Amino acid sequence: MGRIGDGDIHAAFVEFRAKESDKCLSAQCIYCQSVRAKNTSRQRAHLLECPAYLNAMKEHNPDNPILHEAVNGTPTQHTPAKTPKKRDLDSMISGFQGSTSSAPQTFPIPKPSLERDFQMSVQLNPKISVGPGIWGQRNWVSFISGHWNGRWGKGTVVPGGQDSQLIAPDLSTHIDANYLLQTHDHPPAFITVKMDGWRVGPRDVLEKLEDPTQIDDVDPKTYSFRVYVHMETGDTRYLHLNTGMWIGSGVRRGTEGVCVGLEFCCTG
Repeated sequence: MGRIGDGDIHAAFVEFRAKESDKCLSAQCIYCQSVRAKNTSRQRAHLLECPAYLNAMKEHNPDNPILHEAVNGTPTQHTPAKTPKKRDLDSMISGFQGSTSSAPQTFPIPKPSLERDFQMSVQLNPKISVGPGIWGQRNWVSFISGHWNGRWGKGTVVPGGQDSQLIAPDLSTHIDANYLLQTHDHPPAFITVKMDGWRVGPRDVLEKLEDPTQIDDVDPKTYSFRVYVHMETGDTRYLHLNTGMWIGSGVRRGTEGVCVGLEFCCTG
């Protein structure tokens, strides 16, 4: 059995294999993006000194045992739960109060996992202002081109995709984008990508992201660019993508015109 707080540690990190040849997993803190080898003790030590994590716990989970340990120097003490009687255990296992002979068997809910799956870079045309709407400022952004690669293939982003952006008064941006991927196969496969998410952060940081002369000086850790994705194709070589689920993290860059870099993790 793990120590108290181990569940909080694992929830604060995304585990991945940096290279296919690596025998050990790496772990990235979802609060400060730092990467280290997967090791519960070292991950705990990191969280005890991670300002982003501790500040988040103070605001959203003040009873967090790691926060308590960071502030007081000792972990919280929990009173062990009373061991249920055998009769009660049988009832919980069967999911039925009373006779267990006809009760259906219950199973634990599988824990979802994340693995780095593919990445994409897209160059953007200048945005077109559609104007203020009932939900905020609407912008239309089309895609010049791009490329992608991942565990299941690689290829290009077909020109002509678009992002219908909604800008809130605080400059938070809702992303509603559609891409068309082309694989490097012969003949190529075509895969539609639907992406939805938000780019949020301090107002002064978001203002710099809209200025091509300042965009490359913005630290990606100072804002959040998170999306989720689903894909569709009729090509029999990639039918597994139709039932996949992905979440992604992005950055904006402006060295060669404004472009977006995205990295996606698949859920399992």
